[in-house]
This record gives sequence, C-alpha cells and structure tokens, in this order.
Amino acid sequence: MNRLLLAPLLDFGKDLIGRFFPDKEEARKAEAEFLRLAMDGELKQVIAQLQINAQEAAHPSIFVAGWRPWFGWIGGMGFGYAVLAQPLLAWLAAVKGWPVPPTLDADLLLTVAGGMLGIGGLRTYEKRAGVTK
Repeated sequence: MNRLLLAPLLDFGKDLIGRFFPDKEEARKAEAEFLRLAMDGELKQVIAQLQINAQEAAHPSIFVAGWRPWFGWIGGMGFGYAVLAQPLLAWLAAVKGWPVPPTLDADLLLTVAGGMLGIGGLRTYEKRAGVTK
C-alpha cells in the first residue's frame, strides 16, 4: 500500500474505532486488530515484490536479469569518477593547463545509489524503532 495513503487511512480507521467502541479496552483491541490487518497487507505486498525480484534475477535473458546489476555498475562507476577520477583529473588539468573535466551531479548519483541500496528506508526504520527522534 502507498505509504502516503496509509497514514490517513490508519487515522480514519482509528476515528471509526473510537466511535463504534466507546469502551477504551475494546477500542484498544479493535485498533490493534486494525493495525495488524493493515501491516499484514503491507507485508504481503513486500513479499510479493521480493518474489518478483527473485524471478527477475533468475531469468536467462540479460535484459530482464541484468538491469539491477547494470544500474549498480553504472552508479559505482559514477561515484568512482565523481569521487576519485574527476578531482585527480582536475588537479592534473590545472598542473598541465588543460581544460577541467566535467563534474557529475552528486545529488542525482546519491538518489540513484540511495534507491538501489535502500538507504532511504533506513531513517524511517530508525524512527519507527525509536533509535532517533
């Protein structure tokens, strides 16, 4: 389920539970069941995506199984150029009087690599786990 829709849906569900269950204990039990059902649906969606990923990785065609490694290699080469090669080439160009080599957009590299590595979800996980505020 879309995370942008999940929070308002959960809030709406809690409001409905509060109206139908005036007893605090019954409302708490109903809310726990509602949250369990919502998380169960999200867990099923994650499991389905993992199964799709496994089928793609096992596919014999490079055009199906190779797109993730291709993005990984391109991202790695981009970071290698942006972090190592470009600064060294810029220094060499300054010493030799050559034109400075182009720089890469680091924000774009971080976006692609963050998505590939799952870095974006780490902060959300930490917040939910109570590790940070």
